Amino acid sequence: MSNSKVAEFTAPGMNSEAAEQAIAQLDNRMVALIDLQLTLKHIHWNVVGPNFIGVHEMLDPQVAAVQEMTDTIAERIATLGGVPVGTPKSIVDRRSWEDYSIGKGLVKDHLVALDKVYIGVNGDHRKALEKLSELDPVSEDMIIAQLAELEQFQWFVRAHIESSTGQLQS
Repeated sequence: MSNSKVAEFTAPGMNSEAAEQAIAQLDNRMVALIDLQLTLKHIHWNVVGPNFIGVHEMLDPQVAAVQEMTDTIAERIATLGGVPVGTPKSIVDRRSWEDYSIGKGLVKDHLVALDKVYIGVNGDHRKALEKLSELDPVSEDMIIAQLAELEQFQWFVRAHIESSTGQLQS
């Protein structure tokens, strides 16, 4: 399956080349968010140990919010004339990072690993913003709003692995 622009139209006032470049940026973010929501649910199911219930219950609202972000991006891709492809194989084929490696594990281990996932997702959202700022202010605005929420989720995770002196556990 191709995720390239296939429609003969895009958003009014936007040229096709800018639309195709914006779609590519959005597709990358969609893949990352689909992966993130699955990773969050995996952690939700497999976290154990002290503070289990707090972490278990913290993750479900993150899953729901990230799922909504994914839907928003997919619909923007379609609006711009692209095809949002979210099948499992296509997601794995298009991602550029390794699979989450922890199965059943302690709260600390999962949250340290999840912080690294958020570092990647949030950093790549910022990189996409640089490109989208020149291509499509609507898509840029969507990603800005998502990044604010994703950074707050990372803060929630870090609150569990931060010392009183501000050092993160590793």
